[in-house]
Amino acid sequence: MTDTLRTRDGRTARPGHPTTDRARRTGRRSRFTDDTGQRVRPGELVLRYLLLLGVLALTVGPFLWQLSTSLKGPTEDIYSSPPSFLPEHPTLHNYSRVADVIPVWDYALNSLKVAVASVVTNCVGSALAGYALARLRYRGRGVLTLVFILALLVPAESIIIAQFTTMRSLELNNTLIGVVLPGCVGALNVLLMRNAFLNLPYEIEEAAFVDGANVWQRFLRIALPSVKGTLAVVAIFAFMGAWDDFLWPLIVLGDPGKFTLTVGLNYLHGTFANDQRLVAAGTIIAVAPLIVLFACLQRYFFRGVGEGAVKG
Repeated sequence: MTDTLRTRDGRTARPGHPTTDRARRTGRRSRFTDDTGQRVRPGELVLRYLLLLGVLALTVGPFLWQLSTSLKGPTEDIYSSPPSFLPEHPTLHNYSRVADVIPVWDYALNSLKVAVASVVTNCVGSALAGYALARLRYRGRGVLTLVFILALLVPAESIIIAQFTTMRSLELNNTLIGVVLPGCVGALNVLLMRNAFLNLPYEIEEAAFVDGANVWQRFLRIALPSVKGTLAVVAIFAFMGAWDDFLWPLIVLGDPGKFTLTVGLNYLHGTFANDQRLVAAGTIIAVAPLIVLFACLQRYFFRGVGEGAVKG
């Protein structure tokens, strides 16, 4: 069986052929290539990895420091110089102390209720609004799209007093519903779903329309299953936004029994004493659900970046 080599245009070349020899020489000379097949110089490759390591240190470093601090015992110095990332005697006692200081699991349950409600309302509302902006034909569709774009430019702090007044008028202040309602449908999520629906070929829906499918059937059976990746992105953004929100729950909630986790963890900072081990343990408790959520939906998240392509 003779050795063959496939060229760029898909043809095969035998040994001794000029194309084969040139390809082998090029392959020996350029050992590093990018995803487009272009040659990458070793110095440029090293620079890329150094930049990636720098970004990794800036993003993951603070989390690792908090994790290390949360595992250190009371006898270890957390302000030592040079700093020590690895605890000498790792312990989980700080996490149990957090539960002794504040009802952390009750706060976590309140945050979970708010986050799940935000995910459901954002996924449903953004999918419906995005489909209406992308696929339906009616007057004023461009104006509505512009309204959602302008909503992204309005700082949340500038309307927070109006939101609180509205919640008080509706008698929803000091309730978890009042925490969820202002962010139940995000403008960014609507635009994400609109762009995903716009990338779908119209021919598929036209064929379904000819077969007698109404608008709800086309939305539920054709359009929505094709944008599951973007829907996962919306779910992650909605969960993270609701779980990490601090300012709005702090304003609208007054009953300590209804505090969310981010507001409740603020009570770990004492007036006359401040144990950074407790604060670090509470931070890890708050971040852990986000890590689990992203680990479960990461393949859908990265697929959602280029959503809209139809596979045959």
